[in-house]
Parts: sequence; structure tokens; C-alpha cells
Amino acid sequence: MFSLNRGGLFAALCGTHMDVVADNALVFFLFLILSLAAGYLLGSVNTAIVISKVFYKDDIRKYGSGNAGMTNMLRTFGGKAAIGVLVGDMLKTVIAIFIGGVLFGFGYINAFSMGYDSSYMMFMGIGTYTAGLAAVLGHIFPIYYGFRGGKGVLVSATMALMLSPILFHIMFAIFALLVATSKYVSLGSVTAAIAYPLLVYGFFGMYQMTTPPTILLVSILIACIIVFAHKENLKRISNRTERQLSFKKKEKEPKDAE
Repeated sequence: MFSLNRGGLFAALCGTHMDVVADNALVFFLFLILSLAAGYLLGSVNTAIVISKVFYKDDIRKYGSGNAGMTNMLRTFGGKAAIGVLVGDMLKTVIAIFIGGVLFGFGYINAFSMGYDSSYMMFMGIGTYTAGLAAVLGHIFPIYYGFRGGKGVLVSATMALMLSPILFHIMFAIFALLVATSKYVSLGSVTAAIAYPLLVYGFFGMYQMTTPPTILLVSILIACIIVFAHKENLKRISNRTERQLSFKKKEKEPKDAE
């Protein structure tokens, strides 16, 4: 029987015995490719670029940090535009991860998605987490916009909210505390991202379980990607030239020189 919490469509079609993956390798890799493709193609739909072009007849990447994300939209076009980006980027991430969950299952245990039937430790996270990772990559390197997109923070946060809500709230608290004290969104984003794999590892350790390699690897990759995407921001923080958070719409400023 098909179940989003017990192996998804793959288990419904192929069964649940221990050799199911080896016996159905073609179906497994086809579903894996579908998860990755859905995540990347949906992630590549950059809401900031769409809103700036459709409603403002402009390209957000020409202004401020040059980043096609919510913070730069807030600074350049104001709160309404930023809310539109928030809703759009969260929605595309939810859809992408839901597709991965339909294919391989969510497998929630203690409010934490294993992303696959709990009988197969090595394949936990293969659907939902790979779709989420692909969505992050699509957002940063969108195929529709010359591979120039945002920095993946909102997409990563939505992924954490869907798959590990307890960890998300811890990361959000870290983010909010740093932004409140420093006014640097980038600093809060990077610190929360670095905390992600540590929290994943700690979660499984708390229940005396081996951390599934797929989930741990994806969380580490996301942390590395977020840090890499913010390398220029970190340099500006070091030089004290990074813009601080403000909820007031400013005059459009040309893209920062890098």
C-alpha cells in the first residue's frame, strides 16, 4: 500500500524486503533522478528575479549586493516585494521536497523526516533530502537565469522546517540572535547553516542512533554551499563594509563592486 511515511511510491511498487533496492535498481535510480531534477528545476524558478522583472520591469541582480534573494529585495523594492519572495521561494521548496517524499517517502520519526523507509539505514534521506539539496543548488545556480541566482538561505531554511522542524527552530533562534545583535543577516545565515550538520548529528546521537550518511552528507554540503555563497559578505563583515539590516526601502543602489 502506498504511504508517504513508509517508502512512498517506490515501496508501493517494489516492496519492502531488504534486497528491494538491488532488485529494483533501475526504478530506484529513475526515482532518484526525478527527485534531483524536480528539486533543481523548481529551485531554478527564482522568485526575486520574476517579481522584479514582472512587477518592477527591472532586474534585482543589478542592485545592492547583486543577490537575487529576499534581503536584497527588501532593501531595493521594499517589504511587499520581500514578502512575495518569501512566499514564492518557500512554496517551490515545499513542492520539490514533497515530490521527493512521494517517490521515496518521508518516514517521520520523532518529528524528523528520514526521507525513506526506516528499514534501510543507508538510503535514508535519499528522496526528500536530495530534492532539497537540488532545490538549493537550483536557487543559487538557476538554469533559467544564466546560473546567477540567490544564496539559498530561505530555500535551506524551508527544507529544514519541513524535514526537521525541531532543528529548524534551534537554527532560527541562532539566526535571530545574531541578526538582532549584529544587524548582519549574512552572519546569522552562515552561523545557522554551520550549525545544521552539528544539530543533525546531535539529534541522532540523542536517540543513540547512527546518523544516516545521506542526511549527514546533505546537511554538510548545504552548510558548505551557504558559506561559499556568502564569502563576499564575510569579507565585507571583516572589513566593516557589509550593509546592516534595515526594514526601510532605500533608493536603488547599483550593484556592489566585487
